[in-house]
Amino acid sequence: MDAETIKSLVSILIWGGLFVVMMRFGCGAHIMGGHGHHGGPGRNEGPGAAGPVKDPVCGMSIEPGKAAAASVYRGQTHYFCSTSCRDKFEKAPEKYAAASAGEAMPGGHRHG
Repeated sequence: MDAETIKSLVSILIWGGLFVVMMRFGCGAHIMGGHGHHGGPGRNEGPGAAGPVKDPVCGMSIEPGKAAAASVYRGQTHYFCSTSCRDKFEKAPEKYAAASAGEAMPGGHRHG
């Protein structure tokens, strides 16, 4: 490969990496259900919430502004202690969504 081809490939890799980062953590995260900055009355609200909320998967108490992950399901933001709990929630949100309004799922805090 000549120098111009290598420059082109590096440029494509850099722009592709930037795109992935922005979609995961930047503006694209809103589209993918991330950030968790949107709330409303009676919902687990964003960083300005009046106190901790429960992770609907494991029941751990979390400050919304310090949550490791968030997901929006049916207009309600749910906060998680880890990306593992968020991933479990996103695989079966209907199973866990009711838990965030009431008690957490039985069994305590486990990751697997």
